[in-house]
Amino acid sequence: MFTYKAHVEGMVCGMCEAHINDTVRKAFPNASRVSASRSRKQVTFNSEQPIDADKLRNAINQTGYTCLEVTSEPCKQKKGFISRLLG
Repeated sequence: MFTYKAHVEGMVCGMCEAHINDTVRKAFPNASRVSASRSRKQVTFNSEQPIDADKLRNAINQTGYTCLEVTSEPCKQKKGFISRLLG
């Protein structure tokens, strides 16, 4: 699983964040934990499969916002109760 972060310019309110969240979910239906933040100027989400960064940029840019950078890293999942029991 991968965690993606995209730097997004132009978000000024909660509706902007919701619009970006919806855009990511529509472009990548398997995305999970999608969360846009106007204060951090980014959207973060997880994906089981690698995504096409250009597709993400284009989807965001087509909404009127500006996607400047996309980064990814392996997802750092916290161990759940069952995982801790199983060791």
